[in-house]
Parts: sequence; structure tokens; C-alpha cells
Amino acid sequence: MTLDIGRVGIWTGALDPHPAGAVRDAALELEALGFATLWIPEAVGRDPFVLSANLLGATSTLRLATGIANIYARDPMTMNAGQRSLVEAYPDRFLLGLGVSHLHLVEHVRKHRYDKPLSYMRTYLAAMAKSRYFAAGPEEQPPIVLAALGPKMLELAATATAGAHPYFVPVEHTAYAREVMGPDALLAPEQMVVLDADPTSARATARAGMKIYTDLPNYKNNLLRHGFVEDDFTDGGSDRLVDAIVAWGPMDRIVERVRAHHDAGADHVCVQVLRPDRELPLAAWRTLADALL
Repeated sequence: MTLDIGRVGIWTGALDPHPAGAVRDAALELEALGFATLWIPEAVGRDPFVLSANLLGATSTLRLATGIANIYARDPMTMNAGQRSLVEAYPDRFLLGLGVSHLHLVEHVRKHRYDKPLSYMRTYLAAMAKSRYFAAGPEEQPPIVLAALGPKMLELAATATAGAHPYFVPVEHTAYAREVMGPDALLAPEQMVVLDADPTSARATARAGMKIYTDLPNYKNNLLRHGFVEDDFTDGGSDRLVDAIVAWGPMDRIVERVRAHHDAGADHVCVQVLRPDRELPLAAWRTLADALL
């Protein structure tokens, strides 16, 4: 079973502060603008399956993808049932992205053990594939993508699932991921953007958006593998790091960054708009639609 998610989508964590009606209106606008896929995260906000069901029901063609659903939040049977329930209700419109999340969210927030996440993911996927599900629904396993950064998780993504959804990565990682996974696996990296041409204010917005990620070992270790050094992570991130992770400036620079991911091997790029506040980036989405679609 395959799923066409388009060449460019929208990734956003900006929905949670807003009431359900405003979130549905935002999804309808993304659909009207022509974006094929909306990616949503899971951390300490709305349940991604409930949110996906609400937004799939409110729209007609928009696809929902989880970027990502935490495998420590549900046992494999529950995850399988949630995926198949949505795929049956909304055929070809839901993509399940799975990930191991991060130690602090798994151990400190959810009170689970974060031992050997790669092995846990491998075992989890095998258990999902064998899970009992006796309701109406797809007979074959719907597609799954993994939040994959390092070589072993990328290899697992290519061999055990449809592909990978790398997050918080430079273009160099996209080329690396394509090399590791081979030509056939789906590769859908996330790209942060700031629609601001002023270097000072744009980088300030970028650093604020990056702040929660730069100290997380999974992301930091991945960037260290790709040529960054410890000094790049001080004081909110060096200009070099900020500019590699966040595309900012006039629209032609943002278009060029998305094109660079595609040229490096991405099948789909999900664009995340950063703002200095918690408002929905509706105007920015409209501008991106005009330039990217």
C-alpha cells in the first residue's frame, strides 16, 4: 500500500494553543491552498490520533501525517488499531510516522524506560505487524515512516517501513539519508523557515524555535556527525548552525532550500513556519503556497 503525500507539505506544532474550531479552519485553509499533507507532532498536547480524525473529518482531500507518534505512548496493538481505524475511515489520507522520542519525555514525563530505543523500535514494529485487528479495515499494513537520524534507524526505516521522516536536519543529512536508505524508501525531511529578511530578527526567531531541540542528545549527536562542533551549540546556536537548520530571508532563499532537499534526494519536504509568537502562521502559509506549489 502506498500513499501520495505530494512534494511539499506543512509541519506545524502551532495548533495546540488554539481552540478546535480555529484548528479546523486552519486545516481547511491549507487544503484550499493546495497543500497535500499536514504533519502534526506528539509531545504534551493534543492526542495526534484524535486530532487527525477531527481534521480528516473536517476536510475532503487533505492528508494527515504524524511527525511523530511516540511508540512509548501506546502498545503496538493500540498503535496498529489507531492507524488502521483512520485508514479505513479515510482511505489514502493518513500516514503514521513513528518515533522513539527523547529520554526526558519518555522517562521523566511518561515514566517509561528509555533503554536501547533502536531495539525497542525494531521489536515494536514486528509486534505491530502481528497485532490482532478484527474490525473492518485495510487487509495489508498501511505505510509507516520512522523519525530516523542515525544510520541504524535509517536502515530500519528503509527495510521495515516505507521510509523516514528526519526532523531538525540540514540538507547534508538528506543526502546522507538517501545514500543510507537507497533509492526506493520514502524520504520526507522537515525544514524550518522564517519569513523575515532581516538577519538579526530572523535569527532571533530561529533561535527561539530551535531552543528546545539544540540540547537534546538525539539531535545534537546527529548534527555533530555532520560536521558541527560543540561551539556551534552555545548561546542559542552559532549563525552557521542556525542558517543550516532554518531557512530565513526572502522567499527565493526558502524556495532554494526546499529545492536543495529535493535535489539531495527528498521525495517530500514538510515546511515548518517559525514565528516569534504562538499565532497560527496563516499569512506565511499563503505565501509559501504561492511560491512552492
